[in-house]
Amino acid sequence: MENEEERPMTDEEWATTIEHLCVSKAEEFRLIGYEYVTGEEVWHCVNDKYAKTGQPAKHQVVNDILSLKVTKFMNFMTLSAYKGTHF
Repeated sequence: MENEEERPMTDEEWATTIEHLCVSKAEEFRLIGYEYVTGEEVWHCVNDKYAKTGQPAKHQVVNDILSLKVTKFMNFMTLSAYKGTHF
């Protein structure tokens, strides 16, 4: 019988995990005073760097979300506003 921990994640499970991580990071930013940050915006920020390099390994995506600093996020949001990007 296959052990649950050894089973690869389905695409749906992966998407749910990423969504939870991004929401958690947004909540962290709200705790330090950035009231209107959403999980979707966090994902756009993290995912932006993959546009040129392609999607990295899952552990790298998780690390990129969890290690995102508010200064990098705010720089991304400022540049997005100048470009007229709407989420």
